[in-house]
Amino acid sequence: MSSAGQAVGLLEVFGLVTAFGAADAACKAANVTIEAFDKNKPGNADELEIPLLVLVKLRGSIADIEAAMEAGEQAAMNLGGVLSKHIIPRPTDNTEKMLKINALK
Repeated sequence: MSSAGQAVGLLEVFGLVTAFGAADAACKAANVTIEAFDKNKPGNADELEIPLLVLVKLRGSIADIEAAMEAGEQAAMNLGGVLSKHIIPRPTDNTEKMLKINALK
């Protein structure tokens, strides 16, 4: 089943363990799939307690993404913390292309 046209949830957290915990909570809370994990080492990484940022990309209906993001954020706050979050209800074709970019192989 193609994920094109489904809503996207983007949850950027501190550390890989936090990302796994957030993704697990999100998938248990709603009918969503994990599209990808992505990494980012910010310019000020040496100043951060946890220098690796991980982006969790989730897919599903808008209602499921909203529920999943709430659960994922709560789980992440209990672990390493959340840097940012965003929901895209209906990604455009150009946004879909950008969502495929991933630093983790």
